[in-house]
Amino acid sequence: MKKSPRTLLWSIILLTIAVIAINLPSKGQLSFTKSLSFKQGLDIAGGTSLTFKADMKEVSSDQKEKALDGVRAVIERRINFFGVSEPIVQTAVSNDDYRVIVELPGVNINQAKNIIGTTAQLSFWEAGATGSAKIASPSAYPLGAIEILGPDAKKTNLSGRDLQETSVGFDANTGKPQVQLKFTGDGARKFADITKRNLDKVLAIVLDDQVIEAPRVNQAILTGDAVISGGFTNESASILSTSLNAGALPVPLIPLQQHGVDATLGQESLLKSLFAGGLGIIIIVIFMTVLYGKLGIVASAALILYTLSVLSIFKLSSITPYAITLTLSGIAGFILSIGMAVDANILIFERIKEERRAGRSWHESLELGFSRAWTSIRDSNISSLITCFVLYQFGTGSVKGFALTLAIGVLISMFSAIVVTRTLLRVIYK
Repeated sequence: MKKSPRTLLWSIILLTIAVIAINLPSKGQLSFTKSLSFKQGLDIAGGTSLTFKADMKEVSSDQKEKALDGVRAVIERRINFFGVSEPIVQTAVSNDDYRVIVELPGVNINQAKNIIGTTAQLSFWEAGATGSAKIASPSAYPLGAIEILGPDAKKTNLSGRDLQETSVGFDANTGKPQVQLKFTGDGARKFADITKRNLDKVLAIVLDDQVIEAPRVNQAILTGDAVISGGFTNESASILSTSLNAGALPVPLIPLQQHGVDATLGQESLLKSLFAGGLGIIIIVIFMTVLYGKLGIVASAALILYTLSVLSIFKLSSITPYAITLTLSGIAGFILSIGMAVDANILIFERIKEERRAGRSWHESLELGFSRAWTSIRDSNISSLITCFVLYQFGTGSVKGFALTLAIGVLISMFSAIVVTRTLLRVIYK
């Protein structure tokens, strides 16, 4: 059912009050916006830098470059799973020294080490038949394997590569966090064979050469599902699940250096950028008012509401795992979307002028202007969104930030031009 302009007007008024409240400075203990803030990137607020050395002693010479690229890809996936936006992950090679440099905005050093540092090599070990397996030196076994499985413990052919996905769950009896494993089809067959031949025996689950759990197999597990309940906290279970989902690092990483990163732009550069954006909005408001009169004033009001709405989305995202990180490139994308929002209004107003010159009434001109300009607005914005998708999909770091803020701006600008501006004009010319 088509909503009346009055209903839409009240909805717009309530939306305006909400976005103004969200964007007000949070002062005082009772302010409900005190937990909301813009998440700033490395170039504005700084962050954490970690340098690792990739241990290539077990990798052949012709595979070292490939292994280093694999390390970078896994680290990027882990960071994305944790919702850390716009990281910088670089590799450096000097002679036979292979390094990875990671810079993360708004993350402390301990968090960064937890996200990146674990190798996440998952394996399953079983006790061999006494005397049938070759007994190696204690250093050849994972920590705790000999004590649990005996000196003839052996590694099975099931590993983290056979995982399809993992998730964090809770034990129905104790309520403690646990990591739930789901294997691929091939992994499920391997797991079924392992549990069949180890009935009433202990099976050790090993992570990074350390036994984290050693359950007794009571029955064969044919579904390809398993659980690790190694005394986790919520945070440690989440870190393990994320690391396993992102994949194991191809080679171990040795921490070399860790330190905080200062903002590359600083507060002065940020204020200059914001001043430039504010000045641009003021000039647009003056231009629209002079050129289109009453129509321009309405468009300017819609533009201000649009700006506050986008800023509110940026702020509200800070309380989610997928916070939008504002960098200078992200701010540039936001300012560009403001110009695109004005462009939509100009298309509409020019169509209204054409209808008025054809002798139609204000009401008819208004409705025809919006309906006939809509196809041009739709097509241009869809092409912009396609561009944003390509940039976000294949870009890295600041390019992704630019694409994301521009895409959000484009979507909100369509709502602003078609709903807000049209509703205000309908009420004025009713």
